[in-house]
Amino acid sequence: MIRSLAAALFLTTGLSTAIVSPLFAQEAIRSKPTALPVNDATPAPKDVPYPGGTIKLEVDASDTTQRIFRVKETIPVAASGPMTLLMPAWLPGNHAPRGQIEKLTGLTITANGQPVAWKRDPLNVFGFIIDVPQGVREIVAQFQFLSATQPNQGRVVITPKMLNIQWESVSLYPAGYYTRQIPVQATVTYPAGWQAATALRGTKSGNRVAYETIDYEALQDSPVFAGRYFKAVDLGKNVTLNIVADDADELEYKPEQMAKHKKLVDEAGALFGSYHFDHYDFLLALTDEMGGIGLEHHRSSENQVEPGYFKKWESGEALLDRNLLPHEFTHSWDGKFRRPDLLWTPDFRTPMQDNLLWVYEGQTQFWGYVLGARSGMFTKQETLDAYAQIAAKLDTNVGRQWRPMEDTTHDPIISARRPKGWASWQRSEDYYNEGLMIWLEADAIISKATRGTKGLDDFAKAFFGVKPGDWGQLVYNRQEVIDTLNGIAPYDWAGFFRTYVDSPTKETPKGGFILGGYNLVYGDEPNAITKAAEGANKMVDQSFGLGAIVKNDGEISAVIWDSAAFKAGLVIGAKIVAVNGDEFSSDVWKAAIKAKQPIQIILKQDKYYRTLSLDYSGGLRYPRLEKTGEGEGSLDRLLKPRT
Repeated sequence: MIRSLAAALFLTTGLSTAIVSPLFAQEAIRSKPTALPVNDATPAPKDVPYPGGTIKLEVDASDTTQRIFRVKETIPVAASGPMTLLMPAWLPGNHAPRGQIEKLTGLTITANGQPVAWKRDPLNVFGFIIDVPQGVREIVAQFQFLSATQPNQGRVVITPKMLNIQWESVSLYPAGYYTRQIPVQATVTYPAGWQAATALRGTKSGNRVAYETIDYEALQDSPVFAGRYFKAVDLGKNVTLNIVADDADELEYKPEQMAKHKKLVDEAGALFGSYHFDHYDFLLALTDEMGGIGLEHHRSSENQVEPGYFKKWESGEALLDRNLLPHEFTHSWDGKFRRPDLLWTPDFRTPMQDNLLWVYEGQTQFWGYVLGARSGMFTKQETLDAYAQIAAKLDTNVGRQWRPMEDTTHDPIISARRPKGWASWQRSEDYYNEGLMIWLEADAIISKATRGTKGLDDFAKAFFGVKPGDWGQLVYNRQEVIDTLNGIAPYDWAGFFRTYVDSPTKETPKGGFILGGYNLVYGDEPNAITKAAEGANKMVDQSFGLGAIVKNDGEISAVIWDSAAFKAGLVIGAKIVAVNGDEFSSDVWKAAIKAKQPIQIILKQDKYYRTLSLDYSGGLRYPRLEKTGEGEGSLDRLLKPRT
């Protein structure tokens, strides 16, 4: 007992020494500062009128060579003392802090002609702190916004033929007020001979347009497209399609093409039962020079498609662009008028919470394809092909095994759309298309429960169609979505969302297909949408089969996690130089896959070569929807025109 007790004491002492003594040793050599309080000097926004009065904003957008916006902003002030001017950071529709503060340069601030010193807020680099001198009634801020001259600097917004003004890039606003309480009168100088379109209304004098005074929130929500080659088309219902193009002949269209755009407006009105704008302006750029965009606004939208939108209407490449306008138009109801309560913010400094983007973007994606079919922008078969492509792609996103779909709503903040090496395992912004699949199943559930008398159309009218003409924001939470659905067709909607939104899953929801009268099947020929995507991107997409997307030059652009390609050692960015002893080509690659035998590959990764064997015998695999049973199903009814 004595020896045991001594041993125990020795072990205890040794253990204590092992844990504690290093900490005591560190105490002697390690300084330990104490945290200082963090003092945020920026005032919280208040829902009261800005006391200074109307801001005068002057933008010179005439420099199409060096692509520099020059700004003069006269800001009236009601009192002297500390003031913070903010550049918008958290941008609606971006769902993240995407303000381009790095491009704001040359900032000078004066009062009565005398310089006023500014200091950047270290807690918010989008903020500039000044001290307004006694007796001053207005301050003048002047700066330049250095828009991108090359794509590697950001999105190109000025070319020799067109430009895009986004007001958050060319303005500052006073902190401490809801942005809807800050009046602004903007004037823009455009290149000579150009025409401009925006949801704003104004008066033109020469190359200058003085826009009507509007609040800063609505100003930010009213971007401008302007161009040398311009055409405006009345679509009815106070909706205008404003087109700018790289070349004049791109503006020409056939009457039957424009009829589909007019029907889009009519079908949206029939769906939602009301319009939430006094007027609406599609801003459509047909260009491969200005940067790509698809961004929603309440009374307008920014849209870029490739040249050939009208000229190549029947081609596969143009087909891929035709979902953009239905999607962005839907946002006027879903996302701009009805907005998640934690995504709406009183200013552009307050962080957004994206948790309900599966409604905001997911149901918009759903209605975008439905309205595309109902208006004739897509045929019914093209829409079914798109659904098959979407579902099959989502099933390759095996990251669903660990990452719930709801968590992908934070991806605009987490990754900011930066390229991903293993996107199928990391997941990306799946709330768009997985949201579509969830709402497709919801429509089928409602249709089954009501014997085909109701569908998600009824939800759209009840949820989005309220308060006709209101172009403010009406916020909601998840429970209101559930309550509205239960008002249409009682069901365990809370459990439905817990399963598909909040939990990891094995595959994308397919109840919309199965209950709607279709099955997702695979064959060795691509459907129209998959074929168009392969053609547009110059690639062979076998993500659904062996698990890789390979460009026509052999470069690997995607590898699906844990697929045959993954297990063989393929990696994004590497290049296949030979297949079964033959030089790589897309035809050789497809023939090797179609042979349903292991494939011998020579792979070049960086400056190294490897020989590997890809053990796969499933052949070419492309998705399509196959009709089950007889008669009309809920999916067929969903896609039928309403006007």
